[in-house]
Amino acid sequence: MAYSNKPLIKIEDLNYAYPRRGSVLNAVNFALYEGERVVINGDNGAGKTTLLHLIVGLKKAKKGQVFGFGQLCKTEKEFNQLRAKAGLLFQDPDDQLFCPTVLEDVMFGPLNLGFNKQQAIEKSKQTLASLGMQGFESRITHQLSGGEKRMITLACVLVMEPKVLILDEPTNALDEKAKARLLSVLKALPQAMIIISHDKVFSEQLATRQLTLKEGALIDSETTHNTIAVA
Repeated sequence: MAYSNKPLIKIEDLNYAYPRRGSVLNAVNFALYEGERVVINGDNGAGKTTLLHLIVGLKKAKKGQVFGFGQLCKTEKEFNQLRAKAGLLFQDPDDQLFCPTVLEDVMFGPLNLGFNKQQAIEKSKQTLASLGMQGFESRITHQLSGGEKRMITLACVLVMEPKVLILDEPTNALDEKAKARLLSVLKALPQAMIIISHDKVFSEQLATRQLTLKEGALIDSETTHNTIAVA
């Protein structure tokens, strides 16, 4: 597969430490290109979710730089622009769903972008239908199954038409049927992806490249001694 020579997301020499925990990321370098689905592996507590949060500006790096779609991101305004193009799927769907009904949750993003109510409804229904979730519009969000919640959170992200999907443990708490459905949907999507997953079978079927976060560094999973260099 031919990739663009310009990265969609790039991080350079990223460092992060927690006050009582010490350093979790040490001069991390990484670049994501069009067409890639990069899975990041690593032990619990290695800093994988922290890395995702740094990329989208939910946490601020102690040192290093984040580039989103060619733009250096330092201010909240710049990270807001990045988040408009890079949709983050949280590990726990309940952290992302806060409206009474499915349709209201999916409409939230388009309304914030300035769509009128009818436009937001139409766009949200189209997105739900594309994921096989038509008919769920009036369902009560907190009464959905884990697999259904995951698909609705994905709809909330995809309705924004992002160029990149950032997925934190997307198969968390899913049964095998829901997991297979999610895998099928993700494989059919055109977006580049950064994925954290402990599910090796899921990762192997989805990833175009796998990295491991170990001792604060990103390492190529196939050659576990070389830190990935920024292209």
